[in-house]
Amino acid sequence: MPTAQAVRDSKASKPTFAEAKHPPQLSGGLPWVGHTMGFLRDLTGLLTKARAECGDVAAIKVLGRNLVLVTGPAGQEEVFRAKDSVLSPKAAYKLMNPIFGKGVVYDCEDDRMNEQLSMLLPALQNKRMRAYSEVISSEVTRSTEPWGQRGVVDIYEFMQTLTSFTSSHCLLGSEFRNEMSEEFAHVYHLLERAIVPLAYLNAHLPIPRFRKRDRARARLGEMVSEIVNRRRASGTRGEDFMQTLMEAKYKDGSMLSEHEISGMLVAAMFAGHHTSSVTAAWAILELLQNKTWMKSVLDELESVYGAGQPIDFESIRKLEKTEWVVKEALRLHPPLFILIRVALVDTTVLGYRIPKGTWVALSPSVAHRIDSVFENSAGFCPHRYGAPKFEDKQPFAYISFGGGRHKCMGNAFALLQIKTILAHLLRNYRFELYGDKVESDFHGLVIGPKMPIRVRYSKIDSKTEAKAETESKASSKDDKAGLRPFRIVVDDDLCQGHGVCEGEAAELFELVNDRVRVLDGTPDPTLRAKAEAACEHCPQHALSLEDLPEG
Repeated sequence: MPTAQAVRDSKASKPTFAEAKHPPQLSGGLPWVGHTMGFLRDLTGLLTKARAECGDVAAIKVLGRNLVLVTGPAGQEEVFRAKDSVLSPKAAYKLMNPIFGKGVVYDCEDDRMNEQLSMLLPALQNKRMRAYSEVISSEVTRSTEPWGQRGVVDIYEFMQTLTSFTSSHCLLGSEFRNEMSEEFAHVYHLLERAIVPLAYLNAHLPIPRFRKRDRARARLGEMVSEIVNRRRASGTRGEDFMQTLMEAKYKDGSMLSEHEISGMLVAAMFAGHHTSSVTAAWAILELLQNKTWMKSVLDELESVYGAGQPIDFESIRKLEKTEWVVKEALRLHPPLFILIRVALVDTTVLGYRIPKGTWVALSPSVAHRIDSVFENSAGFCPHRYGAPKFEDKQPFAYISFGGGRHKCMGNAFALLQIKTILAHLLRNYRFELYGDKVESDFHGLVIGPKMPIRVRYSKIDSKTEAKAETESKASSKDDKAGLRPFRIVVDDDLCQGHGVCEGEAAELFELVNDRVRVLDGTPDPTLRAKAEAACEHCPQHALSLEDLPEG
């Protein structure tokens, strides 16, 4: 890992735009349209070819526009840490404007957008996260009640439906979840179907897919307005995200409109559902193809839940190997395989010119298949996240949720949700592939399993009693920590204010205005285990510890 001084030295030696080189150009392509057909038909294939041919930086032409693909940890860090005034995510994601709605998130000024995004945070902070596992578990039970003792289910289709219920229940409240109908699922599906590469080029083309999207967004607004008006008329008050939005105010004192509320609810649903349905399905499918790891996960679940421990926040935290499996499913099958910024000024990345107006692309699908970064990158190897490798801890190498200050706010919720779903399903059912070929399918900007992807299930009628774990991970860390003095380091550029650190160690951290404040920069060494737990579970990896000389 580079030292802070090395990073400063690197920045100091960064060439000017005039001194920088032109990035190598991907071969092939047609006059003017360049590689547009590849961009629209096989974007992952195009990006993979660009990396193989050009290396860490590759220039691609798309309908006369310049797109530069940046891969590898060093380049990815440079892009993720760039100021929004230099490399803008908002300018890149205008394709979401028709989905979220006019004046919502990416379709408003930066200050307004940041105020709106901050309104999402309460639903994803530590104090609410602790209640979500039980809600998710109850939804799995509810969704599997019609299954019976044995049968066949399309696992991807099931996960799509399940995670729409879990996300809505956790993030939007029981009222919204209970009012969800087949119509809502259909409307939401039409919105998701509109996220395709073509939307990057022009999200307002008069094509059937986009027309259906616009009708679906209008209908969703009507559905949300009905619930909001009913709640206001009855005088009832819910303890959910919808209520938070109904009561939220901008800094100028104005309230959100019903249109803004519905747009923010869609944004919250995308944060909680978009990743989870795909990854939960892939995790099950990878385990069914890797029997050794299936046994490891089942053994872990037995050790934690064999004596009747409920599936709750604390027990889910103990599922280390299960989390490795989820992370590996995310690495091999990242739901969002391309992340884009737009250069607002002339700049450089890795010493190459990035002229104003250039699209700068990062691709988790490509970045996660670099053998020099991930050993046996094409293989399913969940142990890579444990000692001594910790490959997901390499700065800006593992980017399933993006990185930097704009890293997905819902990443901690996604991991919690998927682990809870796996724990519940694998404790109650045995699964096997039904015969369908397991392969990827291109769904807009999401690579999901190709449907149908059916699995056979059978309900487990009895469980073998086993002794529950008697020592937590934190206590084992206490034994190893000793009494070494240390200090806490916070990367303010990465902190998003989830408050996990405060939940782990209230003696050391305090959340003030959605920013973490360290209460004691050089705390008592006996608190080291709590500080390490806070570092480990921080969704942004914004915390680190530095050893201090003894005495």
